[in-house]
Amino acid sequence: MNAYVQPYFLQQCIWLADAAVESLIDEVHLTPKPALVDQRGSGAHDDLSLELMVQSAHSLRPMFIEMAQAAYQQHACLQTLRETIGAIGRAGEAAMLSTTQGVNTHRGAIWALGLLVTSTALSLRNRNVCTAEQLCQQAGQLAQLEDTYISAQALSHGQQVQKALGAKGAKVQAQEGFPAIIQQGLPQLYHSRQRNGNNEEAARIDALLAMMAVLDDTCVLYRAGQAGLLRMQQGARHVLSCGGYAAAAGRRALNILEEDLMQLRASAGGAADLLAATLFLDRIERHHHKEKM
Repeated sequence: MNAYVQPYFLQQCIWLADAAVESLIDEVHLTPKPALVDQRGSGAHDDLSLELMVQSAHSLRPMFIEMAQAAYQQHACLQTLRETIGAIGRAGEAAMLSTTQGVNTHRGAIWALGLLVTSTALSLRNRNVCTAEQLCQQAGQLAQLEDTYISAQALSHGQQVQKALGAKGAKVQAQEGFPAIIQQGLPQLYHSRQRNGNNEEAARIDALLAMMAVLDDTCVLYRAGQAGLLRMQQGARHVLSCGGYAAAAGRRALNILEEDLMQLRASAGGAADLLAATLFLDRIERHHHKEKM
């Protein structure tokens, strides 16, 4: 995007993009995550690695900057903005696939974080309050606007599952204002931090589990069907009921859940994308809390 953006606003755009990339990198480095890529290995994936995920995250930085710039320039939640960021997102996905040699590393994260970066830039541009719930609601309004420039293409794995099983999927999660983040992810993150003396690793794992416990994760549904999804949800709830990752009983329960998910080759990629979005929103809220002090 070549249109002029004032230097102060450009700094904000770069900061938002960096926050999004850092959140993606924090998500993939978080260890242990059941059957997901982390510092131990590739989880249930044959085509992914930590290094590839990090390279992919960095490849998306220009895309996030452009999305934030679009919000500053159009400064309203309108159809034109939705279609502009849609085009930017498709270009970003192409850059990602070029970096990864065709491996889908962050398609879901492009959707979720792209909407949230745009929503945050809108709020900063219009000097509105940037609470996580308000940002998610505004992102939901954007997601509800149909992008008329999307061409017909083969259904993704997640879309195939949505069509066959009636699962809501990432699109509806966004259109509803990311309820898994607002109702489960962020509250669990804050609760676990307080309960465990700011044990950040445990808090983030617990936040992931809280979303796994409720999410109709189409990645799991595609790989392991309804039985796999039920195992993921029940297992995640059980880990939290045992005290979460900070508790010895919780860690034992997590190990059992991971063994089961690995056997099923069921990877909660949708929940992982939402964890990155949760960490992004947490960054935004902490930043604004510091500014008020």
